Amino acid sequence: MSRAVKSRQSLTSGPIGTILTQMTLPMILGMIMMFSFNLVDTFFISLLGTEALSAISFTFPLTFTVMSLAIGLSIGTSAVVAKYIGRGDEERAKEASTVTNYVAILLAIVIAVIGYFTMDQIFLAMGASVELLPTIREYMDIWLPTSPLLVAIICANSVLRANGDTRTPSLLMAAAGLINAALDPILIFGLGPIPAMGVQGAALATTLSWVAGVVFLFYFLLIRHQLVSPTLPSRAVLLTSSREMLRIGIPASGANMMTPLAAAVMTAIVASYGEEAVAAFGVGSRLESIACIVILALSSTLPPFISQNLGAEKPERIAEACRLSIRFVLLWQLLIYAVLAITAPIISWLFTREESVANIIQTFIWIMPLSYGMQGVIILCNSALNAMHHPMSALYLSAARFFIFYVPLAWLLGNWLGLPGVFAGAALGNLLMAWISWSTVKRTIHHEADPAIQID
Repeated sequence: MSRAVKSRQSLTSGPIGTILTQMTLPMILGMIMMFSFNLVDTFFISLLGTEALSAISFTFPLTFTVMSLAIGLSIGTSAVVAKYIGRGDEERAKEASTVTNYVAILLAIVIAVIGYFTMDQIFLAMGASVELLPTIREYMDIWLPTSPLLVAIICANSVLRANGDTRTPSLLMAAAGLINAALDPILIFGLGPIPAMGVQGAALATTLSWVAGVVFLFYFLLIRHQLVSPTLPSRAVLLTSSREMLRIGIPASGANMMTPLAAAVMTAIVASYGEEAVAAFGVGSRLESIACIVILALSSTLPPFISQNLGAEKPERIAEACRLSIRFVLLWQLLIYAVLAITAPIISWLFTREESVANIIQTFIWIMPLSYGMQGVIILCNSALNAMHHPMSALYLSAARFFIFYVPLAWLLGNWLGLPGVFAGAALGNLLMAWISWSTVKRTIHHEADPAIQID
């Protein structure tokens, strides 16, 4: 038996709740460390002052665009690879793993080049002042050219998850997060012969942690478990696997990119309330990533489960997994809101000593997290649709969320109630879209399954 076969775990039998729990728990740690990249950067940069914090806040939509591309392509990779594993076609699974990773890295390079030469225009369109651009560029001149490393890590991790291994990706992300956290204060503020580099140091710390992650991952995939090949397969396999991955990955990337696009529009709306509002919104956006860690972890483990069972033609297990996941997320996020609401003054104090910024951070925390459970429903529904090879449905839902509900309602209520209305409108948009998304997923599962299967 090959190393690749030994490293695979079948997700098509056994207790569904237990399997999802065992896969999700390691991912929670990994997600915490992955998103700590931005949060740790934000914390140390906040010590440089409001101008630096505001500059980094403007970078979030663009950095998240790259992350969305990576996540979308990883969704396509996981869906294709896991489906072949569910069918028992090990050779096709390895070929698909190889092709999808190389294609993802190539697309990331293209996006990085385009973003690098257009970033000034992008940030000015978002509402950044000309005076703030040099500080923004200090960070992005390092972060953006090296961002294909991030894409490589996320897509390589998706291969492991498709094989049922969530422990290794989690340990890797944890190690990379620790490297970033250790290097941040040294490179930002200087230590001994190492000069203080300010926001450039934050970007360099992140890049160095990515390098370590890529080296380990590709050793693990290429040599230790042989889940990918160092060379591309035949032209026919290359075209077939690329087409399969991109058919899911491109719409999934488009759906994920709705998030930074909406964030950019939201940042522009918030910018009309002043620099302090932008700084506070940037902190709130990063807090949101941490508050939704469990959702994001579950959204990474649910797709390979669904895709393997889709390949094995077991739709009843897909239905049960979706039902259990939605119920859990709603209860969990209610608990998270209670914790955030109680600790809002402490959280705001950690990030700023300016009262105006702290007050806005607290307002954000008291309003936006009310809808995180609904946001979780939306995220899981999109993940399920992609895993069931219905990427266009996920794309349409994402577009509707942001440009029919989320952003328009934020703008409308903002005009009526001011900045708190912006946050309230966004929360209301999440509530309405959650109901629509869950209804769509139920219809899709019924289409894949026997109509007698009930998931209400």
